[in-house]
Amino acid sequence: MTETDQQDGVDVIVQEWQAVRPDLDCSPMAVIGRLSRASRLLERALKDEFAEHGLESWEFDVLATLLRAGPPHVLTAGELSSAAMVSSAALTNRVDRLVKRGLVDREVDPAHRRRVLVSLSEEGLRLVNKVVEHHLANERRLLTGLPVAECDQLATLLRRLLISLGDGGRQGADV
Repeated sequence: MTETDQQDGVDVIVQEWQAVRPDLDCSPMAVIGRLSRASRLLERALKDEFAEHGLESWEFDVLATLLRAGPPHVLTAGELSSAAMVSSAALTNRVDRLVKRGLVDREVDPAHRRRVLVSLSEEGLRLVNKVVEHHLANERRLLTGLPVAECDQLATLLRRLLISLGDGGRQGADV
């Protein structure tokens, strides 16, 4: 049996819809259903990898966002909230938890007393630098079912889809 002869769960669902509603074009289900299922499977695999390092996915997102900011790895709470696509209240809760773990520091911006600055602690910097290497290796492993050229093609197609859905620029969670 060749790869194109194999069926996944979405094929079965689309076939069932076509059997009961042959008048409908179910082709969008083939794309959206696969994106949804792939997202859940990938999120589970990423979550498991982070758990091996004692992190939740959201903790890695915050730490990685601060790392990507470059030295001295500091962002305002507003910048961090925007990058993580969470409310300021949710970010405050997350930062509180990371401060308690000693992974980030929080201080009032001396230049603007209404702003809060969040930075990686030495422990946070050490941890995120280690975890990001494992994270990338895990992502590579998760994509081994596709040749490099197909990964590149998929990345291009998904970028076009995201842009068409209004995703642009720096917003969004870490990858």
